[in-house]
Amino acid sequence: MKAVLMEGFGGVEVLKVGEVDKPAPKENEVLIKVHATSINRPDLVQREGKYPPPPGDSEILGLEVAGVVEALGAGVSGWKVGDRVVSLVGGGGYAEYAVAYANHLMPIPDTVSFEEAACICESYITAFLNVFMIGGLEDGQTAILHGGGGGVNTAAVQLCKALVPNAKLIVTASPEKIERVKELGADLVINFRETPDFSEAVKEFTNKKGVDVILDHVGAKYLAPNMNSLGYKGRLVVIGVISGIKAELNLALMMVKRQQIIGSVLRSRPVSEKGEIAAEFVRRAMPKFADRTIVPIIEKVFPLDQVVEAHRMMEEDKHFGKIVLKIAQ
Repeated sequence: MKAVLMEGFGGVEVLKVGEVDKPAPKENEVLIKVHATSINRPDLVQREGKYPPPPGDSEILGLEVAGVVEALGAGVSGWKVGDRVVSLVGGGGYAEYAVAYANHLMPIPDTVSFEEAACICESYITAFLNVFMIGGLEDGQTAILHGGGGGVNTAAVQLCKALVPNAKLIVTASPEKIERVKELGADLVINFRETPDFSEAVKEFTNKKGVDVILDHVGAKYLAPNMNSLGYKGRLVVIGVISGIKAELNLALMMVKRQQIIGSVLRSRPVSEKGEIAAEFVRRAMPKFADRTIVPIIEKVFPLDQVVEAHRMMEEDKHFGKIVLKIAQ
């Protein structure tokens, strides 16, 4: 089968399309004929040699797949060959075939294309898990969603508008993405280049109350303004550390305001736990995709042999929404 391979670690130049053996499903696994996958920032980090896949998972890049069930492993029930499915995978998405755990599969609604479905798992499940299941955002509360225009951020805004329509959303974004973030439904968009300490703007917007939930992938640089922006019993959910891993924390403020800092990753969670997350996502969020309340935002669809160009677009950070790789016609 065709797959994207790496000639060592490094920049986009290490990527090439080559031939590898088709994987076979083991017990409780299925083989998926992949129609589309998406580019995610962890793919770039893995390409650089800094984010290895969990033990036993494919070394091929790609954290999610949308396609058709090709074969069932022993012990699989509830699915049949030919089913349209989308799934998280520990690796292997940039290929014509990929193996996934049966309890990670989600049915693709008839109204959703393979390209749209390829956007769902990594970004929307990440946003859903951290904003709702962990962060506990409720209708009428206020949240800060960092990284305006990125895949997880656009997913988080869309999910909030669909599931908690009365919540107030504050988004930090680069100047070139501000207007599109506003159009997506953010109540306040802060230019992070002009306002690196966004906490004063947040206090003004919330009448000094602060926010209930913050979804952050920036890390060290944002710790102080994040904590200053959190209200009483507020939750900061950290899903990335692109600005560094060490920062000073005012423990007294955190104690007095009963704030929480929660670290979260999706890829390395146990198989059973990811299955539970997928099931909850299907129950609460997938109906919003089926009725087109939520339509994944796609910047561009690249064919498999243009994977280098797709990675370059991600690196340049000029995209809005998701970058998709089309594998099969």
